Order: sequence, then structure tokens, then C-alpha cells
Amino acid sequence: MWFKIGDMAVYPTQGVGIIEDIESREFSGHKQNFYVLRIVDSDMRIMVPTGNVSNVGMRRLIDQKHITNVFDTLAEPNDSGKIASWSRRQREYNDKLKTGDLLEVAEVLRELYQISSEKELSYGEKKVLEQARKLLVTEVALAEGEKEDKVVKRLEKIFH
Repeated sequence: MWFKIGDMAVYPTQGVGIIEDIESREFSGHKQNFYVLRIVDSDMRIMVPTGNVSNVGMRRLIDQKHITNVFDTLAEPNDSGKIASWSRRQREYNDKLKTGDLLEVAEVLRELYQISSEKELSYGEKKVLEQARKLLVTEVALAEGEKEDKVVKRLEKIFH
């Protein structure tokens, strides 16, 4: 998968970024090309070897036709969060977030919202919920060309 300067790309767990540059660097006598990705939310810069894009899960923004699937996933009832201990669920959630797949992020968000409707979330659960929510809202808003607060309202309609 090739990106050009100015393209938007999703970097798992960090969110949407813009390809600011493509640089060549030499390490131990080997020349390698890197995408320089600036994350929209944090202004963090990440250098990703161009040959390592699929290994790290970097991908293009979700396309319009798949956004409906994300909101369908959010609306599906699910009770898997009631079974496992928090540490086991947290490991599972983090694994899902690391995939960079927005459907997996939606599953984490749905589960944590459902748990929060039954009990107060722990600090760790709140942090994962906020991370998943931010990843999903930012990407959907950018993919649709909408403001984030409009996406947040759609989320709140589902969960409240």
C-alpha cells in the first residue's frame, strides 16, 4: 500500500495522521524510505518504514460504505464483557485496538459503554473507553468530512 504526501492514514492505537513527508535514511549501510506521519489529535510524528506499513497495521481511512457497518456494530447488543475479569478484558481490548481495524475498535467501545450502563467503570476501563471513542470519532469525522461533535451525537443516540 503506497501513500503520498498529503494522504491521510490510520496508525493503530494513535489514530489518523497525515503523511507529511517521505524520507530516506541510512542505517548500517542500508538505505530505507520512511513515511513521516503527523497524528492529527496529538501532533505526534511517527516514522514508518514504507516496507513495514502492513506489518504495523497502517491503513487508509475507512471508506464511506463501511461506516454503516461500524455503526451497526455499535448498535448490536453484546454481553461478552460480563464474563471475563478486567485484566483479561483489558488485554483483549488492547489487542483489538492494536489491529487498527475500526470494527474492532467499535466492538471495544460498545462493550465498555454497555458495562458502564450497569456499573461505574474503573480508571483503566475509562481510559480504554476514551481511547476507543477518540479513535472512532476522529476517523469517522474525517472520513465523512463532518465535525467530530456530530459523530459524538450519533454515538450518544446509540448508547443513551
